[in-house]
Amino acid sequence: MKQSDRPSGVSSAVQCEAGGGGTHEDVKVDPDERNDGQQKPGSPEINNNKEKTRSKSSKQRHNHKERTADVKLCGEDENLCESVQVKKRRVKDEESPEKHDKNQSSGRKRKKTSSEHEKAEKNKKTKKDGDQEKKKKAEESDKWKWWEEGKSSDTQKWSSLEHKGPYFPPEYEPLPDNICFYYDGQPMKLSPATEEIVTFYAKMLDHEYTSKEVFQNNFFSDWKEEMTKEERKLIKMLSKCDFSQIHKYFVEKSEERKNMTKEEKQVLKEEASRLMEEYGFCLLDGHREKIGNFKLEPPGLFRGRGEHPKMGKLKKRIQPEDVTINCSQDSKIPAPPAGHHWKRVQHDNTVTWLASWLENIHGRPKYIMLNPSSKLKGEKDWQKYETARRLKMKVDSIRKQYRRDWTSREMKSRQRGVAIYFIDKLALRAGNEKDDESADTVGCCSLRVEHITLHRRLDGQEHVVEFDFLGKDSIRYYNKVPVEKQVFKNLKLFIKHKDPEDDLFDRITTVKLNKTLNECMPGLTAKVFRTFNASTTLQDQLNKLTTEGMTVEEKILSYNRANRAVAILCNHQRAAPKTFEKSMQLLQEKIFFMQEELVTLQRERNTLLEKKEKAVQRLSEQLKKLQLQETDREENKVIALGTSKLNYLDPRISVAWCKKHQVPVEKIYNKTQRDKFAWAIDMTDENFQF
Repeated sequence: MKQSDRPSGVSSAVQCEAGGGGTHEDVKVDPDERNDGQQKPGSPEINNNKEKTRSKSSKQRHNHKERTADVKLCGEDENLCESVQVKKRRVKDEESPEKHDKNQSSGRKRKKTSSEHEKAEKNKKTKKDGDQEKKKKAEESDKWKWWEEGKSSDTQKWSSLEHKGPYFPPEYEPLPDNICFYYDGQPMKLSPATEEIVTFYAKMLDHEYTSKEVFQNNFFSDWKEEMTKEERKLIKMLSKCDFSQIHKYFVEKSEERKNMTKEEKQVLKEEASRLMEEYGFCLLDGHREKIGNFKLEPPGLFRGRGEHPKMGKLKKRIQPEDVTINCSQDSKIPAPPAGHHWKRVQHDNTVTWLASWLENIHGRPKYIMLNPSSKLKGEKDWQKYETARRLKMKVDSIRKQYRRDWTSREMKSRQRGVAIYFIDKLALRAGNEKDDESADTVGCCSLRVEHITLHRRLDGQEHVVEFDFLGKDSIRYYNKVPVEKQVFKNLKLFIKHKDPEDDLFDRITTVKLNKTLNECMPGLTAKVFRTFNASTTLQDQLNKLTTEGMTVEEKILSYNRANRAVAILCNHQRAAPKTFEKSMQLLQEKIFFMQEELVTLQRERNTLLEKKEKAVQRLSEQLKKLQLQETDREENKVIALGTSKLNYLDPRISVAWCKKHQVPVEKIYNKTQRDKFAWAIDMTDENFQF
């Protein structure tokens, strides 16, 4: 019988309670099964059935009992009469050998019962968990516990180093003949080098960068330098260039990639794995270590942060002749791409990079380094946090010294004392000298008069300094801070007879300030103060916010709030994610429907079974988790927790807190972060305090 010829079947949801849990199964009933398993008189199945009735096997009887039990549970819990009848019909149906034989001959299989399905899922999960546990143990056994071998030399970073060199991006693939660049309304065939740069701009047409005059001017200037003489004569104005057809082509290519089949995606995944295996690891002192960024950045257009004066300039393709290779003398030197050679091969074990080149935008060196989980990176982190811990023993004397400097007869000492006070109290970055072609970002030592406003009284507080400037990555720093009276007096003195664009601290530099700090404590710099204050804040907040009797979810919320206090101190901001409003709406809807369901269940509490009481309790717990998640997400809307967690917070604080309060480390650090801080996770016990 065709599907279209059949009357619509019966479908209903049966909810079964097992151990307080609920599973739902849609049971579709064949039209011929409507009369409690009895076939219609005169049906072809009865008239033509000549097979003998077979007795049920013990297995069938066993399954029959399970299904009968499921039906009773469902009836007791929800009084779902229709669902119960469906279950009964299924049981009776299996008692009919004619129906059984008919289904077998037609190749149709009955659905698994709820208990069978749960059992299969449980076995599958158990197997998956077992495989993951085996994999985890294998990784643990292979992991190099370098921290157990003692600290390496400060000068010699490695004894042997071997790698395959960097992976170069593929050469440019020209556009199809039917995709054209238009100038002044006319199609124009471009040389490959010129056309490649056109594609960089075309891909960004829907981005706000291409609407900025600085970006447009820098792009057009660099593009003309790469043109042929003939092209340069013809192309005079960017406003007459039409990139729309090329832009459309790349949008369509992007959609094609999004709509790739599972098999096509698997091919790409396997290729990425092959590249990772070939280029993504090195041998360091006989141990296999992961490399951080083995792929060289492809050519493109520089964007920069904020209103960077060089946005739109061409980032040129890096050639092997630009690259210096660093490896041990007795290792196999990596082979350059065919037809090329390296700029230089060196064997310097006092540095940690594997390859280096100069980028053309700023003329600065860039490096291929090891992954954050490597020994070289881990040792550097460990040393950084130990230096910050040593500051704890010296910070009181340093604070006394910079307070004495506030009243010094020498202006340089006064400025240094106030600058260190800001770095200590506000966790400001020290700031470096900038050239005219860099973004206008500043730190403490490079503050200008225009960046502060002094208020004798503001918002009920005295001696308030209002800061407003662009910090690292063009992130705005805005803060109103009450300061000590002598600091306020000194600031008034520092800005006297100065113009807004003049330096606030004109007698000191970052280099001189760090030199003074190093004299107070070996290894001490302004950055160590930032790490010290961040870690101290986290430790204090965790001790304050974590109490006995909290659930794991409540503890995680407390941890994130402690982390948030650090992020605010360090001015780690972010723009609200584009999907924030939508994701919050979905979460709030989920909470609303769960609240409605909980209210309904609570009304029926008197008529529910004990097992259903457990379901009510479970639902209440799930609702509370979602509400905590909503609170956490809202509080983190414009705060970036990751930066401080990875760069300024001693991981041993978090690990000790997890162990002390029975919170899985996986709830705080993801896989990549756990690899990075493997040394801290392994060596730290619950009694550690920063």
